[in-house]
Amino acid sequence: MKMLDFTVNLNSLGFEAGLSEDEKEMLFLRNRSAGLTVSGCAHAVFVCELVGLLRKKLNSENGCTAKTHLSVGILGGGHVGKQLAKLLLQASNLKPCDINISTKRPETLGDISNIGVECYYDNIRLAKQADLLFLCVLPSHLPRVCSDIRCHLSSDCLVYSFTSAVPLKRLAMLLDHSFIIKPQYEFVACDDVTSIWLLHNQVSAALKHKEVLSASLPLSMKGGLFLDQRWVSAVLYSLLNTCTAEKQGSGNTLRLLNGLFETGVSTNTFTYRSFMNSPGASDPNKPDDLFPWINLVDAQTKDTPLADLVRRNKGLRDCISVMYYSAFSSLAEG
Repeated sequence: MKMLDFTVNLNSLGFEAGLSEDEKEMLFLRNRSAGLTVSGCAHAVFVCELVGLLRKKLNSENGCTAKTHLSVGILGGGHVGKQLAKLLLQASNLKPCDINISTKRPETLGDISNIGVECYYDNIRLAKQADLLFLCVLPSHLPRVCSDIRCHLSSDCLVYSFTSAVPLKRLAMLLDHSFIIKPQYEFVACDDVTSIWLLHNQVSAALKHKEVLSASLPLSMKGGLFLDQRWVSAVLYSLLNTCTAEKQGSGNTLRLLNGLFETGVSTNTFTYRSFMNSPGASDPNKPDDLFPWINLVDAQTKDTPLADLVRRNKGLRDCISVMYYSAFSSLAEG
């Protein structure tokens, strides 16, 4: 006879049952922390997917020398680093051999290394081979880590930082590198800073829930969190830089990006003036000229033509949202 477990869902045995009233008032911090982890990892994976999609388009171009695969490095094997690695493996098109993790204690990542992800403690090795490098280290460790890797990053290696306590300009100075994306999250007043973020303690499991995935949507976050919308324009500028690094002329770059973000309203969402508001190294009338390299620090700290386009163009925003949901479709199927 099957025995029933009468303790399941019993409130008196729940986490909150043993808390004082003062402690219960601080529970929103637990929700926020979980929300930052879930949303931060999801947004990072989305960037990885966009870069991967663009690389595929570049590789289909005649004479393009883009690598056939994306080499991803995760620097830091703590809670965020582990969650990010697991989400990349479950939601992205990356293979385990495309991901490397550098951490002081690689022996703690047995469940990840056993499926083919290389885990070691060598920050310089990681930086040298990464096309996309995720920084998942504590603020107190960042100066030493940056000192280790700053001379070993290629100019077109995109660095994505989870270390929120260190300002972007400070990070750029520590790394001597401007090809950096650092999402800026803010907490907003919310009548229901719900426990949706706490549905599961694993990010990939949480994102299987439609309400969690919807709450993490970059352009309209819910659940008490808000993402600075300049993150979106910085991501798009990073794709522009990727084309420039591959020596794609401005005309071909615009064609590739318009093909990537097909809004259904217009096939010419992006024009030269979408990215540039002043004369640069490229000329809209000379499609073989390269776009100038865009400093992503400026793109995230100043107003840009691209940020204005994202605000004005509903078709582009809708397209980004559809692509975001699509990036995690494999989780729903699982």
